[in-house]
Amino acid sequence: MKSKEKRNGGNKSRKKEPLHLQLFSIHGLIRGENLELGRDADTGGQTKYVVELAKALGEHPRVRKVELFTRLIDDKKVSSQYKKEIEPLSEKARIVRIRCGGKRYMRKELLWPHLSEFVDNVLRFNKKENITPDLLHGHYADAGYVSRQLSKLTGVPYVFTGHSLGRSKKNSLSQKGMTEKQMVEKFNINERIQAEEDVLRTAAHVIVSTNHEIEKQYKLYDNYSKAAFTVIPPGIDVDKFYPYYYDHDENFQKPEAYIQARDKMEREFDRFYYNSEKPMILTICRPDRRKNIQGLITAFGENKELQAIANLAIFAGIRKDIDNLDENEKEVLTEMLLLMDKYDLYGKMALPKKHDPTNEVPELFRLAADRQGVFVNSAFSEPFGITLIEAASAGVPIVGPDDGGPQDIVKNCKNGVLVDTTDSNAIAEGIKTMLIDQEKWREYSNNGVNGVREHYSWSAHAESFLKSVDDVIGDYDKSTSKHGVTEAPGWRFADMDKMLITDIDDTLVGDDKSLKDFIEIMEKNRTDVGFGVATGRSLELVEEILKEKDIPTPDVIISSVGTEIYYGPDLDNLNQDSGWRNHISYQWKPDRIKEVLSDFDFLTLQDRDGERDFKISYNMDPNEDHLASVHQRLTEHKLRYQLIYSHGAYLDILPTRASKGRAIKYLGKKWDILPENILVSGDSGNDYEMLYGQRLAIVVGNHSPEIERLRGNRRVYFADNNYAAGIIEGIKYYRFMEA
Repeated sequence: MKSKEKRNGGNKSRKKEPLHLQLFSIHGLIRGENLELGRDADTGGQTKYVVELAKALGEHPRVRKVELFTRLIDDKKVSSQYKKEIEPLSEKARIVRIRCGGKRYMRKELLWPHLSEFVDNVLRFNKKENITPDLLHGHYADAGYVSRQLSKLTGVPYVFTGHSLGRSKKNSLSQKGMTEKQMVEKFNINERIQAEEDVLRTAAHVIVSTNHEIEKQYKLYDNYSKAAFTVIPPGIDVDKFYPYYYDHDENFQKPEAYIQARDKMEREFDRFYYNSEKPMILTICRPDRRKNIQGLITAFGENKELQAIANLAIFAGIRKDIDNLDENEKEVLTEMLLLMDKYDLYGKMALPKKHDPTNEVPELFRLAADRQGVFVNSAFSEPFGITLIEAASAGVPIVGPDDGGPQDIVKNCKNGVLVDTTDSNAIAEGIKTMLIDQEKWREYSNNGVNGVREHYSWSAHAESFLKSVDDVIGDYDKSTSKHGVTEAPGWRFADMDKMLITDIDDTLVGDDKSLKDFIEIMEKNRTDVGFGVATGRSLELVEEILKEKDIPTPDVIISSVGTEIYYGPDLDNLNQDSGWRNHISYQWKPDRIKEVLSDFDFLTLQDRDGERDFKISYNMDPNEDHLASVHQRLTEHKLRYQLIYSHGAYLDILPTRASKGRAIKYLGKKWDILPENILVSGDSGNDYEMLYGQRLAIVVGNHSPEIERLRGNRRVYFADNNYAAGIIEGIKYYRFMEA
């Protein structure tokens, strides 16, 4: 058996050991260097935040390893870097790219149907790498969903950072006239909001940048009062955004990349400006209507004094052709150009098409500071405002909205003014107060440099983060109790290399003495071999027979002919595998199936097992023509399905991806258990697909005639003994475990 890193639930001494942290940011183009910030709506500040956070945590002495999980993308439209599975960030930090939803790059709203696949592939990666993380950290709603599912399966506690929230977006879109149906179709908005509600209820901590986020955004949620909020401002790389006056020191060694960036930017501005030496009013943001760039241009365009004093520089994302942008960005950029023309700002306003966030953005801030300019964030509301901190770190005074995160920044740093950004005149006056008062400009510049180093460095952020999560790291009992279970299934499956899965009726049960012998064998081998059942019974009927026969709770229950998967540890605390549900739901239309079969008088809907989400059960007489008629009717209506006929009486219609065999294959892949290390047993037609394949199989002696067609298959052993005695006979034949 492979050597595994054992879990130590509730052991407080674990907190003193070096920590293994896993961060999740699934959408967006994420890489260690040269981030494509502003390329689209999904490559904004969040991507930079998570990369910098991973690096900062990797530098902390308490941390052993940091992994930043994101989606692997193999698409000719984007860089080949995004298809590398592993990308080192530092000695202790790395990016891990996981496949889900195919290879091509897609916007975040289209990823929701594929998130369960991401969860499964992370589990598989961790088991292969022998990784047991101490803490999970989800960024944005999709990664919140992933972190929550992983936490349920592994027992590892998780924390969440929202970055932006669905309810706020829904309110904003509604005010613009978008209907809920449109929001669902374009943004999967309700699925996102539900994921955020679930996270608020179950995350160990919800990390926010400001109190404003809690009061103005999270209070919109039903589970707001159940969340444990922790305010930790994000950090920046103060070495990258060093103060402008360092360049004036002849002993300072300026990196060559920054020298080249400065030269490029100065030449770029010379193309736009009549007088490029004037102070610069700088803004850097995505071309999003909420950023209110048009308000800044209007403020500049309507104020002749401001135009005489300074130039305006707007870096609004990265673009090649406006026509290729999405509608929101296209409208904003078009309006910017129209305003530039309206106010005749040629020679006074620069609107470059692209910039390099790694080298050119820090140099832009220093260039603005050198020319005693001002940085402006004119957004209507700003949850935090990372560019405001970057500007302050380089020594540029700021003007920002008097709503949201900038309030905390100016309170801590005393480095600028806040204005009502809905009022263009207020924006202009705020800018002028610093441009015309050199003493005030210098005071705000120095305060910003000092304040950022005290409050907003990444080292300070990492320290605060680790202190805030100390109460949950290593405390697995506490974390899993939030989900209503005492032991997560991942604890068992991570240490498991073999598994026996058996049908129940007429296979496991039927002879009480041999059943008792079988239970003793499984208990003796429980450390190394997992135990599962796969049955046509519903979960309720499985629980009934397990209790009646005093059978220990299996590690996994595959019920309703393979359409449902549940994990232990006990019958009162079962967790359904949401990944399997999501996988088999593909093109499943149960109501339509019942409708097109409703006039077949040889079919009678069963009520013995209750209505299931992914199984339609009929009674049907043994007649091959009847089965062919069902096939023909469903095919004619282009429905996706599969039929399982058993015991000459029962017809089950399942999603095309569902069955006992497929469920077992899914489990093997999810938990990295090889097919040859899975032993299955059964007795009837609804076991056929489970028994046939790469797995080892046992057919008990009391099997139905319909399963005789498997005889002769080298991986299928036909036992002489009946019921559980037949399973024991097969275990000995394969030498699968000690019997």
